[in-house]
Amino acid sequence: MQEVAPGPQDMIHKQYRYKDRVDEIQRAKNRTKSRLRSKVEHVFGVMKLKFGSVTVRYRGLPKNANRLFATCALVNLFISFPAAVLSMAW
Repeated sequence: MQEVAPGPQDMIHKQYRYKDRVDEIQRAKNRTKSRLRSKVEHVFGVMKLKFGSVTVRYRGLPKNANRLFATCALVNLFISFPAAVLSMAW
């Protein structure tokens, strides 16, 4: 595993409450992980729901790569300028 992914990090939330105690340090770490996760997952959610990138058609690697790059470009435009992309006529 170390050869494939050197220095992996554990990004799973840890319990920060136990009985009547609250560990504020662990709570802050969980909050940081949640912020990062929400930013990353929002992009993939837009990609899947708005642009239909749910399944991959096996049409050859160049065509699949081209479709993925075009979808990523549209997602970047949608996140940066949502009103402009929604006003486009499909």
